[in-house]
Amino acid sequence: MTLQSLIDAIQPLDRGKMEQAAQHIDSLVKPLGSLGRLEALAIQLSGMPGITGLQNLQKEIIVMCADHGVYDEGVAISPKNVTAIQAHNMLKGLTGVCVLAKNSGTHVLPVDIGIDCVPIEHMLSLKIARGCGNIAKEAAMDYEHAELLLLASAQLVQQRIAAGITVLGIGELGIANTTAAAAVISVLTGNDPCDVVGLGANLPPERLAHKQSIVRQAIAINQPDNKDAIDVLAKVGGFELVGMAGVILGAAASGVPIVLDGFLSYASALAACQLSPMARDYCIPSHMSAEKGTALALQHLNLQPYLHLDLRLGEGSGAAIAMSLIDAASAMYCHMGKLASSGISLPMLERPHVIAPSLNR
Repeated sequence: MTLQSLIDAIQPLDRGKMEQAAQHIDSLVKPLGSLGRLEALAIQLSGMPGITGLQNLQKEIIVMCADHGVYDEGVAISPKNVTAIQAHNMLKGLTGVCVLAKNSGTHVLPVDIGIDCVPIEHMLSLKIARGCGNIAKEAAMDYEHAELLLLASAQLVQQRIAAGITVLGIGELGIANTTAAAAVISVLTGNDPCDVVGLGANLPPERLAHKQSIVRQAIAINQPDNKDAIDVLAKVGGFELVGMAGVILGAAASGVPIVLDGFLSYASALAACQLSPMARDYCIPSHMSAEKGTALALQHLNLQPYLHLDLRLGEGSGAAIAMSLIDAASAMYCHMGKLASSGISLPMLERPHVIAPSLNR
């Protein structure tokens, strides 16, 4: 697989199937458009070539786990080894994303894509190094390594789909990773770090200005090309950000939905959608993260999140909750009764405007 072949494999949604889905939904026993964005979600899913039907969708969240050299700049308060500790806890099913995913019948697949520790037993690994470079002083990784990890992550998606997965989500784990994500979003949206950098995992407010200065320093030293998403990820991103971008592109190339999580995943989505704007139609934005800069990223992506819960845990926790919305949209589409067989006659009306990334251009 090459990057170009991956991008070329991404196809537009099937508008004919989407129109058929809309007609089916309009025939259900309810007022037109009364289930709002659930209807739009079902229509979007119906247009994806990798989805043959909305029954018995098999859901999985791939959680990319890695460490960051920029931790050494004092941009996080949690110990660096928390990444490895939480990776172990994730394998045991004890973390937030695990319990929320279990509640929605979703499998969680943690991946070591650069944790600063020895190999973790029973954990899938795509690791090429124990943590990326300190972006305040150097590039996070070589351009070639970024492309290699992106393609490896896309190939992982193909393997998971071959194993029966039909709906993918993404999450991440990595102390100090909001610093790298803020740098990526700043570059790709053209916004100053002061408009993007937030407190992450409870950074004291008095240290926010320092974190902003580190992001500004990283951009100044590395000079990422804002027209080359891989260059941006390689210079001021991180291993898990590259991995999530690869999963997004891999899902889109396979024609299946990709449920985004929050701030970190939106940084990766900005990169993925610059590489292939068509990938956006496969993205399902789960929630409005409480992290500063989320709204800017979503505005740039032209995506509207489904949930507003002030979440800022990461891990894929928002994606895990949003999987229940996919189940709800599918249940409505597959099991709701029809007007024609219920004895209810409603006047013919124009379909209300619905909001979905695939319907709004």
